[in-house]
Order: sequence, then structure tokens, then C-alpha cells
Amino acid sequence: MKNKTLKLTLLAGLVFSSLFSPAVMAACHGSELTACPAPYDAKLPDAHAMLTWSQTDRVVGFRNDYRNYAGDVFRHGNATPLLAADKPLTDARYRVNGKTWNLQDYLKRQNVSGMLVLKNGRVAYKYLGEGNTDSTLWTSRSVGKSVVSALVGVALKEGKIHSLDDLITQYEPDLKGTAWDGVTLKQLITHTSGVAWNEDYTNPKSDFAQLTECEAKPGTYDCVRTLVKGLHREHPAGESWSYSSGGAWLLGDVLERATGMTLAAYLEKSIWQPYGMASDGVWHAYRKGQHDVGAHGFNATLEDWGRFGQFILHNGTLPNGKSILPAGWVKQSADWTQATGSVSKAHPKGLYGYQWWNNEVPATATGVKPAVQDSLKDSLWALGIFGQMIMVNQKENLVIVQWSTWPQAEPSFSAQPLEASLMFSAIAQALR
Repeated sequence: MKNKTLKLTLLAGLVFSSLFSPAVMAACHGSELTACPAPYDAKLPDAHAMLTWSQTDRVVGFRNDYRNYAGDVFRHGNATPLLAADKPLTDARYRVNGKTWNLQDYLKRQNVSGMLVLKNGRVAYKYLGEGNTDSTLWTSRSVGKSVVSALVGVALKEGKIHSLDDLITQYEPDLKGTAWDGVTLKQLITHTSGVAWNEDYTNPKSDFAQLTECEAKPGTYDCVRTLVKGLHREHPAGESWSYSSGGAWLLGDVLERATGMTLAAYLEKSIWQPYGMASDGVWHAYRKGQHDVGAHGFNATLEDWGRFGQFILHNGTLPNGKSILPAGWVKQSADWTQATGSVSKAHPKGLYGYQWWNNEVPATATGVKPAVQDSLKDSLWALGIFGQMIMVNQKENLVIVQWSTWPQAEPSFSAQPLEASLMFSAIAQALR
């Protein structure tokens, strides 16, 4: 009996040591993750220089964002594996600037490091490049804004937030007397607050650059709050659209105050576990366990990005049939604001909704295939700088995820964003 016990003890020790080897423990050190993302890059780029990283640094930095900053983990649920589609995507072609490009061309032109196409909830195409794996946690950049938007919907459904017509100051009373006084949550979520914010990614003195600097040093929350609180009014609230990561950060802060939970904890409780995501994720925290950043900082696997897209596609319905978003919320999210700056000849319907983009092929595009009239319509696009995307189209029952490291943070709509819209339209055609 004694020998048997000894053998069992030795066996347990061997199992433990294989599961928790020094290398594995090192990879997960401080992350609180139940499984370790791969690859584990030994050297990380300087977070201060995020906007000017090289292509190589962007790959390493984006898949190690959860290590570059403090973060709060959101735990996964009981996942159902994603099945292969009956009709796989083998190729799709689009034409722009007098040339036709195929899927492999597109991956190179977009610096794609991960791509997932879900048709009818099944995997029609999956690509992982640059050494990325199924366990890689890639950072969302502003795709996280769309996740926050969904969480605002959940909070409305639960009564944590009364109405989008509520004033910000109902949740943040210390903002009375600032530029945010008189701004509603609807104006905040549609980026029509009228509060001045410089989002220029190329200007080292822009508000966004200052926010990035705050993130790379101690006291991040207080630093960002001081920045956002000190902004001035540029337009009357509700009249003009202007993209603002500062406003998105504030929306996340309001949401946390309304729910009494960090974004990570609220995401875990309401969506991540009940919907059945397969892996833990990490949300960039300004105060670990107290405050996560609403403007970006969501880190998750490729397939779980896709599962989130499916959650939106199905109007916030969980596997048990319960809907956790208000009726019509997804449709409202794509009710593009008509405020000045959102409507243009290229996008006559408007450009922005509840922190989702209208990135359909511009109405002014010429010489492109699919042609404007044949392109994918009525899609919701979650977009982040350097080419992060989740596209949701309910009519086609289609979700497309893209991870990229574009050479520019925000190129012209006539460059990579146009090609993405054309390719996604071509993919929709190929899978019909």
C-alpha cells in the first residue's frame, strides 16, 4: 500500500511538472491566465513608442499587449468547437486601381496576421500567420469600443443604465461644470459630444498621443482622467460627429460606475462565460481590478473574436435562447448618425453608429469590383488602428475577423479600408 501511494505521488509529480514546467510558468507569470498564449516572445517592444513601432514590433507588441500593460482577465465558459463550413472559401477576387487581386494577394497587401471567416456560424476560412496560433491573444485596438457598446446594451437591458438619454453627469457628477456637462450617453456612444479631441495618430502632441503616453507610465487612470476632464467644447452637443478615444474611455468609465464592475468582470459575467467563449481573455487595466480602458485594450483569440461577432449577428442571444441586449439594439447600433462630419458623398447614409462603423464600399468608388451596387451592404464594422476588424452582416449570416499590422495606423479610406470592404464583399459573393 505504501509503495502504491509512493507511485501515485511520483506520477502526480510528473504530471504537475509537465503541465507547469519553468518555461510555462514563466510564460504565464503575472497574467493569471488558465492557459498560456503562444508564441511567447522573449523581448517586447517599448510601449511608449506604440504608434511608431516597426512591422515586426507591431506583430510582437499586438500579440503581447496583455503582457505590456496591467490587465484584468475575463474567464471563458463551456465552449462548443467551431465546425468546418460545408462550403469552404478557397479564393475571392476584387479589383481596384486597374488591378485584380486574389485572397493570397490580399493577405500580403493588408499585412494580415490572422483571419477568420464564419458563414452560417461555421469556419469557411481561417488563417494564422507570423507565428500566431489558436491560443494567441491579439489586441483589439478600437475594436474594443464595439465590445463596450455591446456591454452598454447589456447594462440597459439589466436596468443598470436607465436610458441613453441620461446625462453623463448622472454617473460622473464631478464632470459638472466641464465640457462634458449637458452631454448624453447617446451623444457619447455616437461620438457627437461636441467636446474637442485630437485623434491624430501621426501628431506626437495629439490628445491620443498623450493618452498613449499616460498608458505607458504609473498613475495611468489619474493621468487619463485629468486629460479627458480638461478638454474644451468645440461644438454644441449632438450637432457634429468627431471620433474620440477620450469620449470612448469616458463611456467605459460610466459603464463601470453604473454596473459596479470592471469591463473585464462585466464582460465575463454577461457574455464571455454565458455565450461559451473557448479561451480566457485580458482587458487592459488602468487600475487593476478597478478600471479597464473603454477605448481599446480587449485581448482575445481569433476564434473568440469570431464568437463575439456571432453574438452580435444573433442580436445578443445566448445559447440558452435568452436575449441579453435590448430589442432592436443591433439595428440601432447601425442607425448611422446624421451629424455633420458623419455624412458625406462617399457615405451618404452616415459613417458611425453606436461605436460601430459603416465601412461599405464608398458610393463614390469607381472602377472597382465588386461594383458599388453589388457590394456588401448593411454591415457593422468594428475597426481598430493598424487593421483590426470584426465585420458582421446579418443578411449574409457572415462574420469576418481580421488581424493586421498595417504600415499606417489609419490610412485613407481609399487605401486598405477600401480594399477590405471590396474583399469582404467578394468573400460574401463566393460563399453564396
